[in-house]
This record gives sequence, structure tokens and C-alpha cells, in this order.
Amino acid sequence: MASSSRRLRAFKRWMKSQGIEYSDTLEFIDCPDQGISVRTLSDLHEGDVVANIPKTACLTIKTSGAREMIESASLDGLLGLSVALMYEKSLDQDSPWAGYLQLLPPQECLPLVWTLGEVDSLLPGTELHKAIKEDKTLMYEDWKENILPLIYSASQSLDPSSFSVEEYFAARSLISSRSFMIDEYHGSGMVPLADLFNHKTGAEDVHFTSVSPNQEYEDDVDSENSDKNELSKISDYDETASTSSENSYIHSDSDLLSMPGEDPMMLQMIMVREVKSGDEEIKLPPRYVGYLRSLKEDILHLIFIRFAIRMSVGIFIWKNKGSGLSWNIARDIIALVFNTYGSLGNAALLHRYGFTEPNNPFDIVNIDLELVLKWGCSLFSSRHCRSRLSLWRRLYLSGSTSEDSEYFEISFDGEPEMELLSLLYIMLLPDDTCHKLDITICTADKVNGNIGMILSEKHDITWDTSSKISKELLLTEKVCDALLALADIRESCYGSNSIDEDMEALKRSCMKERKLYHSLVLRTSERRILEKLRTYATAGALRSRTFQNANKTSTRRKRLKKH
Repeated sequence: MASSSRRLRAFKRWMKSQGIEYSDTLEFIDCPDQGISVRTLSDLHEGDVVANIPKTACLTIKTSGAREMIESASLDGLLGLSVALMYEKSLDQDSPWAGYLQLLPPQECLPLVWTLGEVDSLLPGTELHKAIKEDKTLMYEDWKENILPLIYSASQSLDPSSFSVEEYFAARSLISSRSFMIDEYHGSGMVPLADLFNHKTGAEDVHFTSVSPNQEYEDDVDSENSDKNELSKISDYDETASTSSENSYIHSDSDLLSMPGEDPMMLQMIMVREVKSGDEEIKLPPRYVGYLRSLKEDILHLIFIRFAIRMSVGIFIWKNKGSGLSWNIARDIIALVFNTYGSLGNAALLHRYGFTEPNNPFDIVNIDLELVLKWGCSLFSSRHCRSRLSLWRRLYLSGSTSEDSEYFEISFDGEPEMELLSLLYIMLLPDDTCHKLDITICTADKVNGNIGMILSEKHDITWDTSSKISKELLLTEKVCDALLALADIRESCYGSNSIDEDMEALKRSCMKERKLYHSLVLRTSERRILEKLRTYATAGALRSRTFQNANKTSTRRKRLKKH
């Protein structure tokens, strides 16, 4: 499809009518499979303003024609924004946002709008399975308690089909993947143009903000780092929380008052790094050469666009070199421009935005405390497990928490958290050592001092209470065996298919099968982390045996010297 499709031309006319300005270097691509994306025709430099978007052009509760109805019903947050979006969509061409809304899909392919059967068959064992089912239940209750009464209210004349539970879930999927936090007054909203920029984790080119281009970006770095911590356990349901931790990086109007010369009613999109690079060549397999030569130029152009978007690179330039054929990636002429939603793992990306990224370095796997206790009860009595868990908590240790669950993170590299290692260590302590720890629990430095005391005696090392506990010392052979057992228990949650079967299924799938493809990317990425955890535990056990043997040899030598 040509980059100047009918809906794209309508959107450009609408942007002009709303006072939205964008750089002449930006060009929009309309691809049936991938939707609208943005590319640049020339180099962009750090600090360049590529777009100005009036806040009045944003679809929010405050700007919607449904504002009075929403505020009278005391609706706010994402729930209120959902009503505003459904209302404007129900007006069709009569909506002030018709030129923008016609560009949006009916819904985004988020797990939220998958059927329960699809959730159960595609996501078992993943970090999303339980969270999606909980979200569906809570959002249905919201619709029933807050939106259904509006439909049948005598003071409102609403089309029930435009405010059905299906439309509500569809609106929530669009808001989850496209909304931004604008400011304290407007709250979250749909921001035309800003939601078209491609995403790439950890590769932000353009920055959406109300802040002056000359202002430093330290706040944003902190926001991005907090994303990684806050999104460990997936949960999208929070009506009162803002979406600023998702994809916004927006400062409030109160911040803007201290910046003279800035328009508080204007949002800006600013380049945070240069977009330029050299050429790179990709050779085509010979079997494709004849086929591509037979295609018309416009069809070839479409193929190049699809490939470019999928591979996250620039548009390809046609080059004919003798008897061979190649594509040239002209990044110095045309490049895609990326926005970023923060440092998110695949579970968070699929949950909120409907896609995944292979080899995502921010992926994690969570091991619930419940699974740790299940492992413990397979070796010890439930009383033993409860008492050791209580002792662990008395050391002011705990896992991460989310609503009613407690869990431990396994990093992308397969490394467990210190809290999990310390719990396993305490679970496996001999009774006399555990008793000694129990009676010294009230010393000054509870965590380092008490466990450190045990480690110093056990490994014959000098212990400084100000020192941090080393993971290496906690990785005894028994703790490593426990990690291997936990990896197996966590792996069993994915069902009977092996990781090799999942990886083969992923190779056979394609991007058109979005639900299957992205669920398989998530499953395989999580299961690879469990494989890395096994490698980590195996290596730790080997080091522990080597350390113990060295200790025994040293002890024997000391005894011989005494004699």
C-alpha cells in the first residue's frame, strides 16, 4: 500500500485542522499487516523538535464531549478515559476526532481481549496467565457496576452496542497500548501522532514531553529504571494509578509554570539521540531473485516496507548488480524512528502493548513463594518449613510482593535474587546451627551479622559485620540442588510440551499468527531463563565442592603443622 493511503491523507488533513505540526523529514508508512509507522528522510539530531501537539487535540476526559456524563458518574482514570473513547467512536464522523479514530484498529491484539480458551491454551505457566484472568474478571465488574448503568440511564441517550462489554475491553486494549499521561489536569489521554512511533526496547530515538528541549533528562532515566522494578510482577489493573510508568515521560503542569517561554498547552516530541547510520547489504537467496524480478515496482516497494518494519531497519533501496540481486539498507537516507516504553520484559510488553521482542534482555521469570514452600514440604515437615520461613522473615527479609502474592525474580542471565538464596540456605541449615541463629537474632546488624556469623564459622573466614553477604557463600551444594528442583517445578507449569517442542513451534509460526507467535516468544524466553538458572546452579555446586575440598585440605595441613 502506498505511503499516502486514503486514511493517511485524511489523518494528515485532520492533524492540520487541529494545529498539530510535524517535521518535514518525517514520512508515514501505511502497511496492512503492521499498521502505520514513522520514518525519517534525513538525519535527525539530538534536541530536534519533530512534532508539536496541542493538548486540545488529545482525546481525554476533559476534552471529550462525554465529559459531563463521565464526571457526573464520578468516573476517572482509565475507566473514565475508556468511556470517553467509546463515546467518541460512537459518534463516527460527527466526532471531532474522526480523522484520528479512523486510523485506529477496532482493538489491539492484547491478551486482555483474547478468549479465556486462548488464554488457557497459549499462556499456561507464563507470567501472564493468572494476571490476564484476574484483569478480565475485575474489568468486567467495572463495566457492570459503572458503565452498564450509564447505558440505561434516563438522562443519557447512548447506543448500547457502542458501550457493550466487548467495546469496553476493546477500548481498554487501545488505551493500554497507546495512551500517555499528559498532565495533572488532563490525566491520561490518546495523543495523536505520538502513538504512531515504532517501539524498540532500550532504543529510544524520540522523546514525548511537555518539557523544554534544553532541560536535562535525568528524571526520565529514573523513570525508566523504576519501570523495570515496578513491572516485575505483571498487573495492569489499577484505576487510580497514572500511566506515567508505562510510556509517558510527561511532567505535570505545575512543573511547566517554572519554565518561562514554554507553552503549557503544547506537547513536544524531541529527538534524544541522532538517527543516522551507514549502509549495510543483505544478499538474497538465489531462489528469490527470479521471482522478485518478475514483480511490479509497487509490489516490490510493499515487500521492502514489510521487511523493513519487521526487521526494525530502514527502507530498502533496489539495486541490480550484474546477475545477482541485493537489497541495500539505506539508513543514511531513510530510517525508522523509535519511541520506547521503557525497559520492559516480554510479559509486560505483551500484556500492555500486544507484542514481544526475541532475546529481550529485560525478561525475567518469577518463582512464587508458594512454589518454594511446596519444594520445602517435599523434603521436610510443614512445621519445619513454617518455622524456617518465620526465622527468615525475622531477619527482615522478604520477596517481592504483588497484591496477595510473594515471589522471587530470576534475571535474564538466570541469576536468582539474594532473598531466595538466603531462604533456601536457612531452610537447609542443620537444626543446631539454626538454633544458634535463632538465639542471636537480636544483634545489631540482623541480616549481615547473623547469617555472616554462620558463614564465617562454616567457611573459616574473617567476617566484618558491615560487609555484604556474597551469593557465592550461600551457594552450597544443597542450595544449588534446591535451585535445580525449583527450576523443574517452575518448568512443569508450562504443561507437557518440552522447550524444544515450543521452539520448533515458534520456528513454524509467523507474525500473522500474532497470538500464537507472541505467546511462544514469551514461553520460550521464560523457559530459556530457567535453563540458565540450571546452568547457574550446576556451576555453583561445582564451585562449592571445589571450595569444600580446598577447605578440607587446608584444615588437614594446619593439623599436621600443630603436631
